[in-house]
Amino acid sequence: MNDIRKASPQEQSEILMQALPHMLRYDDATIVVKYGGHAMGDEEKARDFAKDMVLLEQSGVNPVVVHGGGPQIGVMLKKLGIESRFSGGLRITDKATVEIVEMVLAGAINKQIVGLINAEGGRAVGLCGKDGNMVTARKVTRAAAGGNIEVEDVVDLGYVGEPAKVDTTVLDQILGRELIPVLAPVAQGADSETYNINADTFAGAIAGALNAKRLLLLTDVPGVLDKDKQLIKELKVDQIRGLIADGTITGGMIPKVETCIYALEQGVEGVVILDGKIPHAVLIELLTDEGAGTLVTR
Repeated sequence: MNDIRKASPQEQSEILMQALPHMLRYDDATIVVKYGGHAMGDEEKARDFAKDMVLLEQSGVNPVVVHGGGPQIGVMLKKLGIESRFSGGLRITDKATVEIVEMVLAGAINKQIVGLINAEGGRAVGLCGKDGNMVTARKVTRAAAGGNIEVEDVVDLGYVGEPAKVDTTVLDQILGRELIPVLAPVAQGADSETYNINADTFAGAIAGALNAKRLLLLTDVPGVLDKDKQLIKELKVDQIRGLIADGTITGGMIPKVETCIYALEQGVEGVVILDGKIPHAVLIELLTDEGAGTLVTR
C-alpha cells in the first residue's frame, strides 16, 4: 500500500472509497494481531507495522498485538552457550531456558514493539500473560513422533505451556481508551512456575476470550497455498481437514491452521493467515476488497 499522500486526488478518493466501508465494518471491533518473530526482523517493516497499529486505533478499531520471538530467543541462547532443542516445532524449555525466554519476550522484544508504536504517535502498553493473571498456563505434554500417549512415548518439553484460562479484566480496562496492548506469550501456571507458550496458540486464546472480529496471523508465507502454489483466498474448517488429509497442507502450515480452528471454536469470527513481510499487510487485509491472505471461517 503506497503512501496515500503521494497519490493523485482521484487516486486518493478511490482509495478512501474502498477503505471507508471496511473501516465502518471494523468500527469498535477488536482485532488481535499475532506478530511473528520472522515478520518483525526488518526495521523498516517493523515501523510500517507500528504505523498500521496506530492507524487502526485512530480509526476506531481496538488492536491487540501478540508477539513471538523465536529467532531472537535462539540468538540469545546461542550467545549464552545454551543449546536449542525442539520437538514438534516447540522449544524444549528447561529452567535456565525459560528464564531467557521470559527476559527476551517480556523484556527486550515487548518493549521494542511498544517503543515503535509510541514513536508513531500511539500509546502502547507492554504486558505478558502473568499481568493481572491474564493467562493461566498448563504444562504441555507431547507424544514422540509416531508414538502413542503412553509414559514411554511422551516427550517432556519442560516449561512449555498452553492457555488453560484467560481472564480479560486487564484488557477490558485498556481497550477503547486509546491504548494498544502488546502481549508477550509468557504465563504462570497453577503451580506458580513460568511457562513459554506458542505465540499463535496464545493469540488464539486471547482472541477467543475477547470475542475478536479477526485474528491475523502474520507469518513468512502468503497464506494457505493449493497444490499449484496459488493462494487460497478463503477456507472453511471442513475444507481444511480435507486439505490436510490429501497432503495440500503440510509441515509448519498444519499448526497454523489448527490455531485457526481453535480460535474459531473459541468464538473468533474469522482468522487470516498472511505474509507479515508485505508492507502494511494488516491494512491491506482489513481495508481493501482484495485482502492479503487466507481467510478461515466456520
